Amino acid sequence: MSSPEPLPRADYTPGVRGPLEGVRVLDLSRLVAGNTVTQHLADFGAVVDKVEPRDGDTLRGWRVKGVETAWKVHGRGKRSLCLDFRHKDAIPLIRRLVPGAAILVESFRPGTMEAMGLGPNELLRLEPRLIILRISGWGQDGPYSRRPGFGTLIEGFAGFADMNGFPDREPVLPPMYLADTVAGLTGAFAAMAALREVEVNGGQGQVIDLPLLDPLFTALGPQAANNRLTGRVKQRTGSRSTGAAPRNVYRTSDDGWVCLSASTQGMAERVMRSIGHGALMEDPRFRTNEARVVNGEALDALIGAFVAERTLEENVAFFEEAEVTIGPVNNIVRFMADPHVRARALLADYPDEDMESFPMHAVSSRLSGTPGAIRAAAPRLGQHSREILAAQGFAAGEIETALASGLVAAA
Repeated sequence: MSSPEPLPRADYTPGVRGPLEGVRVLDLSRLVAGNTVTQHLADFGAVVDKVEPRDGDTLRGWRVKGVETAWKVHGRGKRSLCLDFRHKDAIPLIRRLVPGAAILVESFRPGTMEAMGLGPNELLRLEPRLIILRISGWGQDGPYSRRPGFGTLIEGFAGFADMNGFPDREPVLPPMYLADTVAGLTGAFAAMAALREVEVNGGQGQVIDLPLLDPLFTALGPQAANNRLTGRVKQRTGSRSTGAAPRNVYRTSDDGWVCLSASTQGMAERVMRSIGHGALMEDPRFRTNEARVVNGEALDALIGAFVAERTLEENVAFFEEAEVTIGPVNNIVRFMADPHVRARALLADYPDEDMESFPMHAVSSRLSGTPGAIRAAAPRLGQHSREILAAQGFAAGEIETALASGLVAAA
């Protein structure tokens, strides 16, 4: 494939008001889930004060050719305060950051905040309206609560890996941080629900217990009910669906792939007519969706043979003309070159200190009246240490003392 055209150029828009303007978030979390929560809040105008240890958030260490790509995505729009958590004055300093905050996000192992003297009772004493979002692997209670909670363990435990892959191969973990991302999105919603309780209903602050486990298991759908009804455990089926057929990926003549789904009877009939096998819809093997699922291998052979005679572009054009739901299986190069992606500015090139430009994905939810915006690049470690402390009422002398003692570092 030839090199794609440059992405649309964009700039940070600090002057755009967001619907969360005036909401201050204190982010003590690490890794993906917490940073996903606060990235979404920052996109919609919240002031996110990221408190990082001396070596920075773990995401800063996930570098590609020396560039902190993960941090640049998930740290965008935030302010960074660099704090030595082991310093004797670290906890008193954090206490002074709590008043006036609307949301606090933490992802320490359960019990750690209590051991630091920053348990929910103390935090709510400092700020009665505070929403405390506690991210962990397994939850704040239960026999596994103290276990390490990385997303990989959750993706295996919840059953995702056992369902994912092909029947003659090992279970497959996702190639990206699935459990963390699902939890991050769930956490952002939960924080907004709790914020509405405070701001609209006159309620008080509260604790949100957000394990990585619960949201991912919820996303897997009615597995428990299906097992109870059938007595069977869902088996790995590759790209086929156990609920509808045809549904699979098919190789094209130019070694590309297309994905096709026909989850309604009418769509399945259009697929079969378009490839010249409409009469087979009267065949008992293909007449109903249930029968097609059982006979998926024979169905895929018919569709696969048709697709294999045409290029990826020819297949997409042909089936779209036939009003069949089909699309390309893109890699990132094809995705970036796609006209729909470009028309909606799903990716844009932003100014960057380490690269000529950084391809940043857009705010994923598009509000018509108060849209989100990428307001600032991800901060350097400690870039806003002085600013954050001053905003919380620290005197200039106190700030300089904190810097001189090593309690706080500034970029």
